Amino acid sequence: MKATLEEIGRASLEAIKNAAEASELEALRVRYLGKKGELTAVLKSMGSFTPEERPVIGQLANDIRMKIESAITDRAEEMKSAMMENKLHSETIDVTIPGVKVRVGRSHPLTAVLDETIDIFIGMGFRVAEGPEIEYSDYNFTRLNTPVGHPARDRQDTFYFTDDDSVCLRTQTSPVQIRVMENSSPPIRIVSPGKVFRKDEVDATHSPVFHQIEALVVDKGITMGDLKGTLNTLVHRLYGPDASTRFRPHHFPFTEPSCEVDVQCFECRGKGCRICKGEGWIELLGAGMVHPDVLAGCGIDPDIYSGFAFGVGVERLTMRRFNISDMRLLYENDMRFLSQF
Repeated sequence: MKATLEEIGRASLEAIKNAAEASELEALRVRYLGKKGELTAVLKSMGSFTPEERPVIGQLANDIRMKIESAITDRAEEMKSAMMENKLHSETIDVTIPGVKVRVGRSHPLTAVLDETIDIFIGMGFRVAEGPEIEYSDYNFTRLNTPVGHPARDRQDTFYFTDDDSVCLRTQTSPVQIRVMENSSPPIRIVSPGKVFRKDEVDATHSPVFHQIEALVVDKGITMGDLKGTLNTLVHRLYGPDASTRFRPHHFPFTEPSCEVDVQCFECRGKGCRICKGEGWIELLGAGMVHPDVLAGCGIDPDIYSGFAFGVGVERLTMRRFNISDMRLLYENDMRFLSQF
């Protein structure tokens, strides 16, 4: 039996020394020290030995067990060290090599101008109000003093969802003004930004999907002077203190009186050029005093309160801000173009 134990010790230590993987090392541990291992089997047969043999065989078996356990632990540490060394070698980083430049993103021109415009309004005491893009025609047209049969409600201009034209993609963010007025009491001072949809053909100045930002103020004693002061502040903040505006009479069904607001051409300063088509002025937005019928329809007494409203396309503001001549450039995602801003 002594010779058997010595052979187990020799063979096990040799195998452990030559083990190349952790799984192989674990298999050797089970083979020699497991419940059914070779050394364990010898220890289980101790009862068959004479009293004189037991201490000798037991001591030898324990010595071999300790050598095997120690050899497994040492080999495992060697494997771990070798693995770490290989990893450090394979993952060596040359810190002298120039790194890869990280391209930092920036806001899209439309987003940048919209955010700046909202900040200007917030600075004047306005709050932001939003509403659904899929809207009832009652809110999008009727309650804005645009009755059935009005040209603005024609199917060739509006995306309708129902056969009776009762639900549509909003053509303006003005329905947000109605929703705010019917659920709030004056004083009201809001801006409503968002997407709007019209059946326009895509060209240099039109798109079926674009962005608007509208403003509404309702309180006692609001006049056209307040409207003009607010718009001049917006224009000066966006385009500089030298920017000039011009107010022209116009007609909108939801405002009375109404006006179109032009800004002096940045290229020719009013002399006339190809950008302003020789007029010296560029149309910017529509505005006016809120129609008394619109106020009354929202439960606001027009004999006590008055208000003004205006709306402008964010694309138009952006094009004027950066002197962009074609709206399509804003949607094509050409980095050569967008990286300029």
